[in-house]
Amino acid sequence: MKKSHPVKILMFGWEFPPFNSGGLGVACEGLVRGLASCGAKITFVLPKPVDCASSACCFEFGEDASEKIRIKTIDSLLNPYVNSRTYGDTYRDLVVQKKRNIYARDLVSEVMRYAENAKRIAKNVEFDVIHCHDWLSFPAGLAAKEISGKPLVFHVHATEFDRVGEGSLNPDIYVIEKEGFKKADAIVAVSEYTKRVICDRYGVDQSKVRVVPNAIQADKYRAKFCDLNFKKNGKKIVLFVGRLTYQKGPDYFLRAARRVLEKNPEVYFVFSGSGDMERWLISESARLNISDKVIFAGFLRGSELIRLYQMADLYVMPSVSEPFGLTSLEAMASGTPILVARTSGASEMISHCLKVDFWDTDQMAAKMLAVVNYPALGQCLSENGSSEVDKFSWRESAQKCLSVYGEVSEA
Repeated sequence: MKKSHPVKILMFGWEFPPFNSGGLGVACEGLVRGLASCGAKITFVLPKPVDCASSACCFEFGEDASEKIRIKTIDSLLNPYVNSRTYGDTYRDLVVQKKRNIYARDLVSEVMRYAENAKRIAKNVEFDVIHCHDWLSFPAGLAAKEISGKPLVFHVHATEFDRVGEGSLNPDIYVIEKEGFKKADAIVAVSEYTKRVICDRYGVDQSKVRVVPNAIQADKYRAKFCDLNFKKNGKKIVLFVGRLTYQKGPDYFLRAARRVLEKNPEVYFVFSGSGDMERWLISESARLNISDKVIFAGFLRGSELIRLYQMADLYVMPSVSEPFGLTSLEAMASGTPILVARTSGASEMISHCLKVDFWDTDQMAAKMLAVVNYPALGQCLSENGSSEVDKFSWRESAQKCLSVYGEVSEA
């Protein structure tokens, strides 16, 4: 971008650490860190409920960041991975608790209310380009573009087709996504897999979509958090990390676990995450008579999550639809062998891993057994994977985004 001053970005997202519940927040933080290290200035707008500690605050990311990143919040009930049902539950809880209610009664109306509030921020912030993450923030980005005339980039981490799979699309969300793709000046997809979905399912011209992979700060996953002597008792751990929801395939993981335990009863299967399938998974593990070998650790972050990665003998990502799969990089950086579904963006970018069709639980179980029964295979995957993960850099991803900004600004 040919400007005499640092590029100024108005960015709308769902979540940002420490207020995050999944990979999107981690990706947003990584990209913002990368952009700041390249000299950009970012105002990141975040939906947070009224009881959030502050409505505007600053974060500074490390000595290599040349500028501060300003985080601004809009009072809203929107949160990552919300759907119409969970939004309605939250809204009704607020009414029952008699808190002041400024929120819309349904999810889509709240998205539009958020967009109206975004206009106020856009009027009072100086910026060169607008950058939005996923559908919840698309209307906000369009509103900012409408009043500013500045170019708009949509960053796609997942589409409605990823979230529902073969289920029924939410037509309101699909319309918002399709309108956003049409009106955006450029679209950033996290993988070729996601680019194909955008082009094939929404009729977007391929020339409008740029692929910018997610990345990772590998060093923080290499710090030793677990006592490796734990593994000397002969027990093996196979790990799942992610939302316990249809898209992530935890049911396929559980079915493969039963097949593994038929051959090797010394394996434990750990779920780290939460979601709408959690109760079903607990009941199903009991029905399969393997509940004594299945552990539900809940949602973990920071050193607790890294310790779990390092304890595991294998990390499995059996997603039905996974635009990227940032957890696969986290596991690799932690020195853990990985097995990933072919229906993932990560599988097209990673060589030193095992791959499987998510629905083929027999093959999934066979590859799990191969790693836990043959330590040399796990060691090979661990060493080569740990080296390969270094090719994923947030600074490089940021530079690709800066190139996109330059293209849309000069158009």
